[in-house]
Amino acid sequence: MAGMTRRGWLVAAALLTLLAAILIAMGRPPICPCGTVSLWHGVVQSNQNSQQISDWYSFSHVIHGFLFYGLSRWLMPRAPLWIALAVAIGIEGAWEILENSPIIIDRYREVTMAYGYAGDSVLNSVSDAAFMLLGFLAASRMRWQTTVAVAIAFELFTLFAIRDNLTLNVLMLVSPVEAIKDWQAG
Repeated sequence: MAGMTRRGWLVAAALLTLLAAILIAMGRPPICPCGTVSLWHGVVQSNQNSQQISDWYSFSHVIHGFLFYGLSRWLMPRAPLWIALAVAIGIEGAWEILENSPIIIDRYREVTMAYGYAGDSVLNSVSDAAFMLLGFLAASRMRWQTTVAVAIAFELFTLFAIRDNLTLNVLMLVSPVEAIKDWQAG
């Protein structure tokens, strides 16, 4: 399978730009309302979580890329890598738009450990999509066993570090468990 082409990179950049434009049109703040831009923000229960370039949830977005790569090879085995990646960016972008809608923001506040969640900055949402892209491209170069091992390592690492990960995030959003919410509150 061939790698990314120039066309693929241009399509990816255009899709990320479109995502940013849609989020701005939705009224999302371009950067953290605190006025700073940081490469990393590691405090989950703070007003800068999901506002900076990367945070603990960046690991989850890399795993999104792993999953989207695997699904694309299963559902579109003959598609060029750049087309599969474009579809993945579209799905990730749709999630970022939905995640920043009032219904999901309120749901996160209600049932997850994100008690004061106000949605993402545009910078964070586009960075989340870029982390997904990174995971997708990494998965395209790794053996599937390595990809699975890295995903499990990321899940265990974030579970240990912040009592949250992609698995718990999805579970709590879809079918909250009070005992898990209490445990996460620590």
